[in-house]
Amino acid sequence: MSQATDVGRNFGGDALAFDGQSLLITGGTGSFGRRLTETILARSKPKRLIVFSRDELKQFEMEQTLLEKGLDRSKVRFFLGDVRDENRLQMAMNGIDTVIHTAALKQVPAAEYNPFECIHTNVFGAENVVRAAIRSNVKKVVALSTDKASAPINLYGASKLASDKIFVAANNLSGQDGCRFAVVRYGNVMGSRGSVVPFFRRLLSNGSDHLPVTDDRMTRFWITLDQGVNFVISCWQTMQGGEIFIPKIPSTKITDLTTAMAPDLPVKTVGIRPGEKLHESMITAEDARTTIELDDRFIIEPQFPTWGDYSHDFHGGKAVEEFFSYTSDNNTEWLSIDELHRWLEHT
Repeated sequence: MSQATDVGRNFGGDALAFDGQSLLITGGTGSFGRRLTETILARSKPKRLIVFSRDELKQFEMEQTLLEKGLDRSKVRFFLGDVRDENRLQMAMNGIDTVIHTAALKQVPAAEYNPFECIHTNVFGAENVVRAAIRSNVKKVVALSTDKASAPINLYGASKLASDKIFVAANNLSGQDGCRFAVVRYGNVMGSRGSVVPFFRRLLSNGSDHLPVTDDRMTRFWITLDQGVNFVISCWQTMQGGEIFIPKIPSTKITDLTTAMAPDLPVKTVGIRPGEKLHESMITAEDARTTIELDDRFIIEPQFPTWGDYSHDFHGGKAVEEFFSYTSDNNTEWLSIDELHRWLEHT
């Protein structure tokens, strides 16, 4: 079983496995990409690590942060590019062993208002990553997904479900001995850019007399950035190709989060935003047919008949019960107020 820490499971990812590897991280200047890069540089000796993203200022700031933290910058390369550009992706993947695909348009309201842009990045971008990886003889690709891709009701979730399907099916395109593709799906990252925690903190620092919530019944899955990084590394180490990996992580009520952050402030209900759910899902009852359970995670295995040709019960585990589902309101793990305080200290 994966060792637990004071903020939950650490998922046992061993960054030493990246020794001598050439890696590329799409969307590498985002919260996850930055932490993954820092973790790899601190714990291993990669041959080369390419940060692939669109924003030159964020790349410059990231480079300065690496220098300030005393990390070995000599192995890092910053490539300007967009996952919408297949040719640029293929050029960046030349000689790359592993791709961690984190690039996406993630804001639910923005995706609802700009649907074409969301599709071009999240769906066509996924297709471009697959094509470029196969043509560049990349060995492994891990694509980051979201709980919103399970039973989606908004365009962001639907686009990521399409992306998940693309990466799972890509194993059939790459051949028996070609590139292997897998997906990692998890919930909200506490304290990441764009999440509710920094939003609440900004309100509090500006002297707000209340905290707004869209619905006081709302629940969410939570994972820390370090847990997410460790989980992705561990999935990269064990993947066969075609899996959707889902960590066992706790839920919380949004009102418990506001209590932990500002116990003396009232909460004002402002109404659900377009495309927002009361509760998030990571495994639907329909997914249960091909889902197995391990100590610290679930794995949705692909339904393709070819899967059995190369899985050989590689992951072990046990099948979940028929009609099992994994949602933030039916979760068996919940964060108390005290536990939320500890989690918030790590963000």
